[in-house]
Amino acid sequence: MKGLIQRVSSASVTVDNQQVAEIQKGLLLLLGVERGDGIKEVQGLAKKVLNYRIFPDDQGRMNRSLKDTGGSLLVVPQFTLAADTGSGTRPGFSSAAAPEVAERLFLDFLSAAQAMLECGCVERGEFGADMKVSLVNDGPVTFMLQVGGNS
Repeated sequence: MKGLIQRVSSASVTVDNQQVAEIQKGLLLLLGVERGDGIKEVQGLAKKVLNYRIFPDDQGRMNRSLKDTGGSLLVVPQFTLAADTGSGTRPGFSSAAAPEVAERLFLDFLSAAQAMLECGCVERGEFGADMKVSLVNDGPVTFMLQVGGNS
């Protein structure tokens, strides 16, 4: 399971010209689900994302996590993160989880994140939709996190 996290001042998701999610200060997570991922990877990545220290402390060092700051989380399902880009000039998707599995694990991830944050500050994109994602990347600060597979 892969997650691309971006520290944001704000982020939102629009589907069919309707805004379906919006956060202010926090993290935007683009979530990719791969074959073989399960609840272990969901729990591991959720814990890692929420505790990853990328927010500044009083000295300006990246030493605080999303949990520490009380920020929000916007989770966007991102099928293309599971692409195999190792050869050629066209991505392959044989390593991506089947849509029904990926959707279930996306929903499991949302539940896990909500339980770990205990703040009601988890928003979501729409699985399988053509989404327009807008963000103001703070820094910019962007990291690729991975659990299971090649982590």
